[in-house]
Amino acid sequence: MLCRGFSRFSLAGSCAAVVIAAALGACSRDTAPHVPPPAPVTVVKAMTKDMPVLASAVGSVEPINSVAVKSLIDGQILESLVKDGDEVKSNQLLFRIDPRPAEAALRQAQASQTKDEATLAQARSQVKRNEAVAAKGYISADQMEQFRTNADAAAASVKVDQANVSAAKVTLGYTEIRSPLAGRIGRILIQPGNLVKANDTNALVVINQIEPIYVNFALSGQQLGPALIAQRESPLAVNAIVAGVAKSVDGKVAFIDNAVDTTTGTVKLRAEFTNPEHLLWPGQLVSVSLTLGVDRNAVVLPDRAVQNGPDGTYVFVVKADKHAEQRKIVVKRMIDNNAVIESGLAAGETVVLDGQSRVENGAPLKIGEDEAKIADDAKVPGAKP
Repeated sequence: MLCRGFSRFSLAGSCAAVVIAAALGACSRDTAPHVPPPAPVTVVKAMTKDMPVLASAVGSVEPINSVAVKSLIDGQILESLVKDGDEVKSNQLLFRIDPRPAEAALRQAQASQTKDEATLAQARSQVKRNEAVAAKGYISADQMEQFRTNADAAAASVKVDQANVSAAKVTLGYTEIRSPLAGRIGRILIQPGNLVKANDTNALVVINQIEPIYVNFALSGQQLGPALIAQRESPLAVNAIVAGVAKSVDGKVAFIDNAVDTTTGTVKLRAEFTNPEHLLWPGQLVSVSLTLGVDRNAVVLPDRAVQNGPDGTYVFVVKADKHAEQRKIVVKRMIDNNAVIESGLAAGETVVLDGQSRVENGAPLKIGEDEAKIADDAKVPGAKP
């Protein structure tokens, strides 16, 4: 009996030991550390480039010259030789006004001149005939002086007539209204058949010069000093971006105001653009970038490699063992999809470019075969590599 009892107890103990061992094994498997799979990413190396120092502002486009074309005489418009929105050249004929009244006035002035010229010729002839007679004493000195006075008065009348003829010719010329400059006309405001008055309130049409053209903008007073220093070295380059147009327009600063506006703390500037493609239009608002200098050998990254967190900006640096290191950086500025790094990263270090959402500090990385790079010839406004 004792032997049988002992056997039952031994079997029960053995079963309990197996159960405990199995439980311990399960616990040990559940508490094993979880290793995440490598996160697939693309990477890029930080590079050094000469990056421009830019000041940004919003500018308004203004024509260098804008002329409201008006008639200089009273009359009826007979003909319009342009249409709404036409491009015109300097001295191009725009309108014709009825020339008949001016032609009549010119003929009248010419007739008066002819008459007075005949009177002058007679007076001079009379002076010449009587000079010999006066020398012999047959006529008095007073009579001779009267002949000379008549000749002088006739000469003066001819000069007046000449001036009247010139004025009549000018008035006749005003019947043809020509463009004072090259540019683009707006809507024609007074149509042919209407009567116009000299220098009337309403213009016939407005002409704006499009090429070249101005862009006005303002900088803060703190940026005035660097702008003036840069201007002493070379003309300040300006880049204008028109909304909806991929191509930017290059120009240069033509004017810096002589005082800072105390109410706004800004100073006014004006840039001139050749505008050969007419991308800039009067009254348009554009984004302006003014190049104040160049940062030599700046550390540069594509801006999408930079992440924002509660403690500021950071990047994931790829370590030699292909694990990620979350590192805080200071971004100096963003230029044309590139970030200029002030501190926290050195040139040549590799950082994660895409796939940051799956990356944690210390996580393993699976780097793609095609590593993204910053092209050495990437276009950055004002950069001088």
